[in-house]
Amino acid sequence: MDTAPMWVFGYGSLIWNPGFPVAERVVATLPDHARSFCMRSVHHRGSAAAPGLVLALDPAPGAVCTGLGFRVAAGAEAETLAALRERELISSAYVEREVPLDLADGRRVRALAYVIDPDHVQYCGGLPLEDQARIIARAVGGRGPNTQYLYNTARHLAELGIADPELEWLASRVRDIEGESTV
Repeated sequence: MDTAPMWVFGYGSLIWNPGFPVAERVVATLPDHARSFCMRSVHHRGSAAAPGLVLALDPAPGAVCTGLGFRVAAGAEAETLAALRERELISSAYVEREVPLDLADGRRVRALAYVIDPDHVQYCGGLPLEDQARIIARAVGGRGPNTQYLYNTARHLAELGIADPELEWLASRVRDIEGESTV
């Protein structure tokens, strides 16, 4: 019988909205992956007619993605897995993986993570940051404006002391674009 605790790696909206019972949260790093707005969102933060962008873990040798490791509350593993699959696997753009996660307190755990499939039609890695900003500034999906997703993620990373220069630049640039549209 497997009694190991279930861990989940949050690098985007899971940081500020895990949606499952959390027993412990710890800053964590995942090697060889980058946090990137490399997935077109046609459900949550955009539509089929006007896709938005959401963050994904993009495999990148030598890169390190810093986020949060969440230990799922004991007894809530099955419901957590079902909820995560419903949320994250709405299309087949993400692949569910078990990954090695290095926790800030020195522990190494195996964690569930959702990694982009670079062969999927929704993958859009390599978009220039200015293009990303313009898409995010206008897109709206079933879970609200794409801007809200960007701003919440950037704010929570900053509160945790996790630097992400690209996300910080995007948040600033999208605010500028929004300001231009109100003039």
